[in-house]
Amino acid sequence: MEPLHILVADDHPLFRHGLVSLFNSISEFEVVGEASSGQEVILMAASLQPDVILMDIQMPGVNGIEATRQILHTSPHIRILVVTMFEDDNSVFSAMRAGARGYILKDAHKSEILRAIRAVGNSEAIFSAAVASRLIEFFAVPRPTAIPPQAFPELTEREREILELIAKGQNNLEISSHLSLSHNTVRNYVSNIFSKLQVADRAQAIVRAREAGLGEGRSIGF
Repeated sequence: MEPLHILVADDHPLFRHGLVSLFNSISEFEVVGEASSGQEVILMAASLQPDVILMDIQMPGVNGIEATRQILHTSPHIRILVVTMFEDDNSVFSAMRAGARGYILKDAHKSEILRAIRAVGNSEAIFSAAVASRLIEFFAVPRPTAIPPQAFPELTEREREILELIAKGQNNLEISSHLSLSHNTVRNYVSNIFSKLQVADRAQAIVRAREAGLGEGRSIGF
């Protein structure tokens, strides 16, 4: 029986190498490559054509959700399992809309990760217990029949909150003070926002945000 060919995409070397070591110890799996950025996994997926990709969400350059979308556009037969620290609704649903077959958290036990890979490799959909509970809760709660579309669904609630402040003209230090976050944390959030919106700088992000109705009520200076 042919082993399941796996490509691991994660920008944290220790976590990525830990997964590779685990998979290499199991005869039914074969790791065909490792990627540390979104652009790298897109290129490697095209050339290696793995059966399954383990995809982190937050990576340098192209994020994991956009990488998933691009990979499946050209190689729809590849199955993608998201392995991430994020369990918010926006991240989960953005990954599902992009075409991911599964979604588990990085703190999952290795047996859960292996079970998820086998399921996704078998063309099944699978979610970690915490994420599955959130999905059940989400669909169980009655919702209004008409909900206005939310701007930038690919952003998390915190990212959208920071984008709103960017659109109001606040710099990173002001945002850090406003939200009681460290400057490095805000900088990381801003970098992730730029990546998800595919903008090059703050000015482009402000334009996108203002076009969507965010940050109104204050003049903007680029």
